[in-house]
Amino acid sequence: MYQKLQVGRAAAVTPSDTTDIQPINGGTSSNGCVLYIGGAGNVRVTTDGGDDVVFVGLAAGQFIPVQVTRVCATNTTATNIVALW
Repeated sequence: MYQKLQVGRAAAVTPSDTTDIQPINGGTSSNGCVLYIGGAGNVRVTTDGGDDVVFVGLAAGQFIPVQVTRVCATNTTATNIVALW
């Protein structure tokens, strides 16, 4: 099956253990976003459903097709992470 990822907005992510990814255009809440990983490594996230998960061994150029509300600084070694809505 072929699935095409289409988004309307994108923003650089600064990992934080205390702050959620901020919605675009001053919105008041985030419905979650998918992530693009620019530099290889691990990414610890909080999902839209509240799960705390570490994705291990991600490659540069990989997408994480999970609705994410936070990228944690602790246990995140990947770089150049971009949020996509």
